[in-house]
Amino acid sequence: MQIDVIGDIHGCYEEFVTLTKKLGYEWDNDIPIHPAGRVLAFVGDLTDRGPESIKVINIVHKLVMEEKKGYYCPGNHCNKLYRYFLGRKVQTTHGLETTVAEYQALKPKERNLVNNRFTRLYESSPLYLQLDEGKLIVAHAGIREDYIGRTDKKVQTFVLYGDITGETNPDGTPVRRDWAQNYTGSRWIVYGHTPVKEPRIIGNTINIDTGCVFGGKLTAFRYPELETVSVPSTMQYVEEKFRSFK
Repeated sequence: MQIDVIGDIHGCYEEFVTLTKKLGYEWDNDIPIHPAGRVLAFVGDLTDRGPESIKVINIVHKLVMEEKKGYYCPGNHCNKLYRYFLGRKVQTTHGLETTVAEYQALKPKERNLVNNRFTRLYESSPLYLQLDEGKLIVAHAGIREDYIGRTDKKVQTFVLYGDITGETNPDGTPVRRDWAQNYTGSRWIVYGHTPVKEPRIIGNTINIDTGCVFGGKLTAFRYPELETVSVPSTMQYVEEKFRSFK
């Protein structure tokens, strides 16, 4: 099984197209298809903060739901957008406001179409992906080894938000433990959620959120080659958004 896992896109459509072309995908009928049969998997957070979230939704829906030539699991921003589309009370902050502005600018018929597409994509997708007979796990914020196979509330919180302590940082973001330091499993775990300047490998875990929407890079993890491929962001660089580890 040959898979290219794409890090947090956050509406950076231009970089997504550039990265897939660099990986050898050809854009046919508005979606990236690899001539050698490789498939894309998405680590979540397709939308928010970037300029073209709606385009990204439409492409991933078509690729995963219609053509059955890709895999997707949701991130915390996906979860929030899903709840917004359901009419739940959510704060349109921390990037959701950009997606909502795009959405509200659409004609009513187009809004209904995007809402239905994303809702179906979200509801049809697993909390995390178990690919290649379970040897490759894709989970938005990561997953502990003993959580693999579970989908209860505790696991859902971990997968969407990371190993949170319940405390908050000065900027309002949750304090998270570095769970990857304790992972000793043989399965590869590919995740994002926490922006890092370079792909971060610890044991058989890799964080591929290289902060495209904050001016870093958009990164893919090639499996089973265990290689990364990145393209530079067109967005303004925001140093403080990147996490540094001791």
